[in-house]
Amino acid sequence: MLCRGSSLLPQWDAVSVPYRRVSNWTARAWRPTLLAVNATNETPAALGYRLPAEWEPHAATWLSWPRREGISFPGSFERVLPTFRALVAELVESEPVCINVCNGAHEAEARAVLKDVDLSRVTFYRIPTNEPWCRDHGPIFLTRAEEPKLGVVDWDYNAWGNKYPPFDLDEVVPTRVAETLKLPVFYPRMLLEGGAIDVNGAGALLTTESCLLNKNRNPNLGRADVEQRLRDFFGVREILWLARGTEGDDTDGHIDNLARFVSERKVVAVIEENRTDENYEPLQENLARLREMKMDGDKIDIVTIPMPKKIVRDGMRLPASYANFYVANTCVLVPTFADPADEIALSILRDGVPNRRVLGIDCRELIWGLGTLHCLTQQQPAV
Repeated sequence: MLCRGSSLLPQWDAVSVPYRRVSNWTARAWRPTLLAVNATNETPAALGYRLPAEWEPHAATWLSWPRREGISFPGSFERVLPTFRALVAELVESEPVCINVCNGAHEAEARAVLKDVDLSRVTFYRIPTNEPWCRDHGPIFLTRAEEPKLGVVDWDYNAWGNKYPPFDLDEVVPTRVAETLKLPVFYPRMLLEGGAIDVNGAGALLTTESCLLNKNRNPNLGRADVEQRLRDFFGVREILWLARGTEGDDTDGHIDNLARFVSERKVVAVIEENRTDENYEPLQENLARLREMKMDGDKIDIVTIPMPKKIVRDGMRLPASYANFYVANTCVLVPTFADPADEIALSILRDGVPNRRVLGIDCRELIWGLGTLHCLTQQQPAV
């Protein structure tokens, strides 16, 4: 596999493109024959698999290390590296960390940034990626009681609605991880990013219409088709639909910027308290929907969390949100923005996610890539 930045791939001026992803490539359909494990065409749900909640025990957290020639942090690559170091330093105190790198030189760069971190808890894998957003391009792991207890779903991937190719390396990451770990892999034949869904581990899934029903994802699938695939490949029963996302969010409304399960029945939902802000109405609509929703016949417990103040850089509104937290085994890592609401958000999450340390990580540079901590991480459940 070629790394992006190779002379055989198109070159891009990162400084001139204030986005994390750009160009006009289409994804390659790369599928190894040795992992044709789903030969019976049985779905993961039929085989007893389910998608665990994020707070269930992890065997590891997966990351994809950013690339200097990438487009995620135009003009800001060096300034964002301390955030990656802080993220890994906190994670290794909680669980092992697996990091995808392009090659030996890329691994050496990562090791230099992490030189004072306990690297005995870090494993590097030669799985190249275009960009670092492992939540969206990485493997989504399923579990069940019988062997093989762990499996991978490889959803199709087109860089958030074909907005920012090249994404040929990112598109094949789940199968390459499954091949490396010798795990069964399942292909739903539907586009989906990991940040577009959130589950409670007990049969419910949260998502948004603006993302999963967007014609830039699956133009030939209706709501019923999408819901059936979610049930078949995640082992869920109830699909809970919010409406849309916030300004500046190029994902078309990923749920991990809007509302997150923190227990089987409790959801933390982001609200904008300034009525004149452009995010006030969409977030109020989402909150109203949540208040009407039921799971197994009972209403959801809802806790609201404020938005940070509006962040604008080079004329762009950035999608900063405290909902983009990551729940690791012993801690909850929360993006902060040197904002008066930081401590309010941390306090709300300390109440909402007991028995874990709730820690803030400054993401003022990271949000220039249009994502933060949850966007970078993907959990591997313990089995």
